[in-house]
Amino acid sequence: MKKLIIRRESYYDSVFLMLASRAAKQISGVIEAAAVMGTETNVDLLQDIGFDETEFEDVRPNDLMVAVEAESEEAITEALEAVNEFLNKKTDFKGEEAYRPVSLSNAIRFAPQSNLVLISVPGAYAAREARMALNNDLHVMLFSDNVPIEDEIELKKTALDRGLLMMGPDCGTAIINGKPLCFANRVRQGDIGLVAASGSGLQEVTSCIHRMGAGISQAIGTGGRDLKDPRVGGLMMKMGIQALSHDRPTRVIVVISKPPAQALVEDAISWLKKTGKPCVICFLGQRKRPPEEDLWFAESLEETARLAVRLSRGEGFSHDAFAVSPGEIEEIAAGEIKRMDRSQRYLRGLYAGGTLADEAIFGLESEGIEIYSNVQSNQDFLLQDPRVSRKHTIIDLGDDTFTLGRPHPMIDPSIREERLRAEVADPEVAVVLMDFVLGDGAHENPAGEIVDCLVKARQFQEKTGRHISIVASITGTDEDFQDMDEQKKILESQDCIVMPSNYQAGLVAAAIIRRIC
Repeated sequence: MKKLIIRRESYYDSVFLMLASRAAKQISGVIEAAAVMGTETNVDLLQDIGFDETEFEDVRPNDLMVAVEAESEEAITEALEAVNEFLNKKTDFKGEEAYRPVSLSNAIRFAPQSNLVLISVPGAYAAREARMALNNDLHVMLFSDNVPIEDEIELKKTALDRGLLMMGPDCGTAIINGKPLCFANRVRQGDIGLVAASGSGLQEVTSCIHRMGAGISQAIGTGGRDLKDPRVGGLMMKMGIQALSHDRPTRVIVVISKPPAQALVEDAISWLKKTGKPCVICFLGQRKRPPEEDLWFAESLEETARLAVRLSRGEGFSHDAFAVSPGEIEEIAAGEIKRMDRSQRYLRGLYAGGTLADEAIFGLESEGIEIYSNVQSNQDFLLQDPRVSRKHTIIDLGDDTFTLGRPHPMIDPSIREERLRAEVADPEVAVVLMDFVLGDGAHENPAGEIVDCLVKARQFQEKTGRHISIVASITGTDEDFQDMDEQKKILESQDCIVMPSNYQAGLVAAAIIRRIC
């Protein structure tokens, strides 16, 4: 049975609604639950899962929709109460926190000392709010997605003219003056500044830098289209690089991007050459280039961090060995294969971080392993149905296919649990590759949340006489509230191989697959 509740003119940001949805889904007997705003996309989604179109008459984007499907009326009631309790927490303030501005103009008057605005509203309204912030000489971090590209270009041109940051749209990670914003990790301050068209890539590199003993001056996000779409032209990448070139604490500049538009690669390099500072560039999927003047090119996110740390210390360029040697990786692979059945041959990657999924795909392909994926740039290996794996497959579980109407897998690990159960049941699966992303905004215990699924997987393998290698990496630091060491212990207690970086986890997976083939 299903129930839909609509609250008129009750706006809540997307991250908060993700958490409310998760609270409802944890109720026994609940099949599906979603607390979402009344956008056209969300209305279509709820209709797709069986809600009658007549229930959505006159629904507006600023209306809150709470939809629950459950096995009983009691479960529906309990789920709705859980959502209400969670939503009420947002308005239950006391004392000095009692007043919460309901508009950006009121917020500016309420906190005139602020110089940055973080915006998370439906895409249809996001550009208007960002424009108001820029016109008030405020930097902007635009978390919202579904913003028309024409608006993005206009906003970024305005920001450039005013000397302001316009991070986004769809910017999920930044660290400004030591303060992590949205999905970011707790890292020490230092002299390495970053600009990234990649959220989880920025998290991986800043976390690696921290674990290597260095620190971050600034970490500026640009939004995914900035270097990918030639129409945007890398406007915020250019602004970010210029800002870091004038930032006195920044001694080393790092640029990270998912596969950029080829036309913008040389532009980015020319901007970096003008800074007069040593720079490290990681354009995932691009062929590695030799150093140019004070520019150094990295192939992986971990290598990016290592190069930046060496330059920060004045040590110059070096092909540092990774934390785990090639010999140790081959030894791990040999031990895993001894425990497998001859029928096992395929790899399955289940990723919460989109850039981490990309890095794994490119790394495995460089080893001669063909990878199917829902985010493949090679159309020959693009999955027709992202919910069904084919041969060697890596899935970005944060893609819209999996997150429409439900929390991102960094917040709600249940998305991965469902897929993991299916992969473990496949007799041809040999390796499962996973990332665990910590930090502000992420689930409080991502490893612990998946333990029950791992226990059942091991029990199933014992019954069938098979062994699946579960290879993992953790993106995070010792200062993240999830406790990185504890997360590692949880995974290792379930016979998982935990590697020091996503890149090295991919090397282990590749070593196993090569030996099988």
